[in-house]
Amino acid sequence: MRLGICSFEKEVIQALKDGHWPEGCSQELRGHVAACAPCSDLVLVTQAFQRVRSESSHQELPGSPGLLWWRAQLRRRNAATEQIGRPITIAETFALMVTVVLGIGFIASQYNHGLRWASWCSEVTLSRALHLVSMGSSAMNGNLSLLIPGLGMLALIGGLVLYLVTEKS
Repeated sequence: MRLGICSFEKEVIQALKDGHWPEGCSQELRGHVAACAPCSDLVLVTQAFQRVRSESSHQELPGSPGLLWWRAQLRRRNAATEQIGRPITIAETFALMVTVVLGIGFIASQYNHGLRWASWCSEVTLSRALHLVSMGSSAMNGNLSLLIPGLGMLALIGGLVLYLVTEKS
């Protein structure tokens, strides 16, 4: 083991700095580095640092502090919007499911009573529709007794579903 500085150290440092190692160096210098432990360690460490520096220089810089702050604010706003929109999406899905179930129930009801949709269209005229609307409570009394509690239950179940969904998130 040698104590002190190797006589070829300056040449090895210059070759590494200029990027000539090992192709642009003399055979004598390469042979010395292979035999000299401090010079071979110097080459190994310098090449490792150069490799890391070249890899890090190819990476994209994060940008200015203002840009980083703006991106963070944008992410925060997007997260808040997503969190607020989640119960609304669930309420819309629930409303869609209720509509589909009611539609299927209506179609099943009409199927059981016989499908007479073509006769409905021929019977419906503007004067007849206005007459049905003006008849009021006498014709609709039985239907309203089922419709109002049904709408109340639907509102109650919808509110319960929204409450349970917002509690979990």
